[in-house]
Amino acid sequence: MKSLQDLDIFVRTVDSGSLSATARALDLTPAAASAALKRLEAELGVALFVRSTRSLRLTQEGALFLEHCRPALAALQQVQGQLAGGRAGGLRGTLQLAAPSDLGRNVLLPWLDAFQAEHPGIDIRLQLADRVANVYSEPVDAAFRYGKPQDSSLVALPLAADHRRVLCAAPAYLAAHGMPDTPHALAEHQGLCFMLGEDVHDRWRFWDAAGQEVVVRVRSRNVANDGDVVRRWAVLGRGIAYKSYFDAADDLAAGRLVPLCPGWTTEAVPLFLVAPSRRQFTPLVRALRDFVAGHLQALMERAPR
Repeated sequence: MKSLQDLDIFVRTVDSGSLSATARALDLTPAAASAALKRLEAELGVALFVRSTRSLRLTQEGALFLEHCRPALAALQQVQGQLAGGRAGGLRGTLQLAAPSDLGRNVLLPWLDAFQAEHPGIDIRLQLADRVANVYSEPVDAAFRYGKPQDSSLVALPLAADHRRVLCAAPAYLAAHGMPDTPHALAEHQGLCFMLGEDVHDRWRFWDAAGQEVVVRVRSRNVANDGDVVRRWAVLGRGIAYKSYFDAADDLAAGRLVPLCPGWTTEAVPLFLVAPSRRQFTPLVRALRDFVAGHLQALMERAPR
């Protein structure tokens, strides 16, 4: 289908930043790929790219078209795959996802492998970073994100609304420094802090049995902008971490980390699947959402009370 291929060439060229790279990926000549873009621009009546000998960037019209083209193309490719395979219920297509580093590496990765094994017609492109992915400009269908987005224009599907942090440390650290009985005692301990940009998350919030909030500012010699590093430091006995439970679940189950201050309520960190519009939530994305949500619910049942 020529028009569908033209859309695919457009999106791939945006993602790679190179028309020649797109042509190689699709086994086309550069002239054929260029002709596809020109054909698309002629149909739309606008220029989609500003071209020079060394660069290729979207025009304002091109950026607007990309916002609507990407989800539409994903849906069309999925249907095309179903028809070609003769399996109307089969899932096919490419999932472009973004996730926080620790959640992606240590929680989502085996689940994505299992999802792909159930649906062999699916390709996955996964971006891992603790910075917040820009779902408007980056090649992402949906992003896993802790906390409800402040941007009201984003659409967020809940994955784990009741998820919370867990205060934890390695047995070796507790043997050397003692176990804090209450969050107030954290001021005498070494904290392991996460940093986003220049903002160090060193103010940890808790609630007692009466619902009274307690805010503790922890001391920290070890700060990282990667949540996986913070967890690894905790396992190595370098200090106390205040991690999302999902990130620490396997270490808690194996005894590599121990939950602290039972009876205190920790910070809520609900997990969402986020996209710029409902059009992004294709049947493929919704199937993944249901699959992951089921696994998360099972993991939540192991959480310390």
